Amino acid sequence: MAGFNEIDRVRTPEGGVVGSGSPDGATRRKRGFVDSIPKSLIVVAVCLVAYGLLVVWSAVQGNEDYSFSRQVVGVGLGIVVMVVFYAIDYRQLAGYTTLLLVVNVVLILSPHLPVIGVEAKGAQSWINVGMQLQPGEFAKITVILLDAGVLARYGGNLDDPREYLKALGYILVPFACIMTQPDLGTGLVYLFIGGVMLVMGGSRLKYLLITLGVLVAAVAAVFAVDEAIKNATGEYKLLQQYQRNRLLVFLDPSADTSGSGYNLNQAMIAIGSGGFFGKGLLNASQSSLGFVPEAPTDFIFCVLAEQFGFAGAMLLLGLYLALIMACIRIARNAGDLFGTLIVMGVVGMWLFQILENIGMNIGLMPVTGIPLPFMSYGSSFMLVNFALLGLAGSVYAHR
Repeated sequence: MAGFNEIDRVRTPEGGVVGSGSPDGATRRKRGFVDSIPKSLIVVAVCLVAYGLLVVWSAVQGNEDYSFSRQVVGVGLGIVVMVVFYAIDYRQLAGYTTLLLVVNVVLILSPHLPVIGVEAKGAQSWINVGMQLQPGEFAKITVILLDAGVLARYGGNLDDPREYLKALGYILVPFACIMTQPDLGTGLVYLFIGGVMLVMGGSRLKYLLITLGVLVAAVAAVFAVDEAIKNATGEYKLLQQYQRNRLLVFLDPSADTSGSGYNLNQAMIAIGSGGFFGKGLLNASQSSLGFVPEAPTDFIFCVLAEQFGFAGAMLLLGLYLALIMACIRIARNAGDLFGTLIVMGVVGMWLFQILENIGMNIGLMPVTGIPLPFMSYGSSFMLVNFALLGLAGSVYAHR
């Protein structure tokens, strides 16, 4: 699959033909500033951010571990970041794959540096530079640009097995780095972005199926080897105990309702108690009384569902659908394969995080630390979302 339309030759509205990534000024329609703004994308994003701020505000009331003003500051900084990325001509980034790879590795491994590295919740994922930041989140931007730059070189026709393995190697480097923290949730996001890129970049179906089969076999092998190590040494070495517990709870939510399955069961109780129209703003007893841990972050969806019910959850899903469709329209009309891949990488990231976060809140996916786009508390993640909006806007402006 080589994308949505012809990549190497893009027809302009006047009937001229533009080469890949090189718009002809004589045939390219001149647009004013207002015409270059993806209005539908911005309107949906504004609605999502406003909705998210309302839910986060309600979730942090009485909780001294979270600051609503910090979330507002994150949104303000995010708008600035979005404008900066929008102003950049995305095509100028196409030739910097080696630099992007280096930036990826440095970002993801920076929490291991002494002094600034911070360990929290069993993972070395944060740095303290006057404020705590999660570099793995920011690396999602460079992962998208790296994968798009690598795969755009093949012009939508990646059928050579050696070239496919080379492209796959670029995709796996960030995943290998993030697993040194370890942060499996973010690593899965990187893999899903890469998978979307491989499909849109024209990889043969046979290669994709073989890769998927190898990945499944590797996961099974990790569990088997770890079990053998446990039998020999008395403890697991490859997987953290909490990671195994989360998988077991996913397979059987009732297995440990007071331990590993506590979060999931409390989230499901909160969602079920919301009914159709919810209990109302600030009336989410499950989260406000502290029954749901990490309510403003990982389990923000159950806070929303308890307060606004099924109707509020459907509103959120409708906004997400509008966001994804707006991005897909931009990808369809992108002027080159690089632009298409960037936007579809953004779609892949958002789609995976939406499905995983909401899925884990209702017991359909394993519990991971994956936040909900534009909704979960966290300045780092908010900045990343706004940056990706800016990238999509840049592709739209230079279509």
